[in-house]
Amino acid sequence: MKASEIRDMTAEELQDKLKTLKEELFNLRFQLAINQLENPMRIKAVKKDIARVYTVIREQELESSKNA
Repeated sequence: MKASEIRDMTAEELQDKLKTLKEELFNLRFQLAINQLENPMRIKAVKKDIARVYTVIREQELESSKNA
């Protein structure tokens, strides 16, 4: 997922996306623990997506406080 796609989302969509990404990361870690993970690089990608979502959320918070 690209940062530009994330920036186009609303605050509610960002929270939903964050929740689904965290669930996916949990499931991937669980699969890793029981040796059923097919693509271990997916964990890294999901972590980066989570970080991108957090970054955009913070940017929006700063922008809204700056305009207020």
